Amino acid sequence: MSGIAILFFVIAAVLVWGGLAASIIFLVRRPEVASYPEGGADDGRDEDEL
Repeated sequence: MSGIAILFFVIAAVLVWGGLAASIIFLVRRPEVASYPEGGADDGRDEDEL
């Protein structure tokens, strides 16, 4: 492989694995949504009953 191919491989690997690591860290710090938008919470009714 040429030097430029190795460089692009390293950049791509850092982007993919870095994004995965960032996502995991974000989910560990904030595992649940604090509040849902209007109509986002389950009120126990089926849509057919509306």
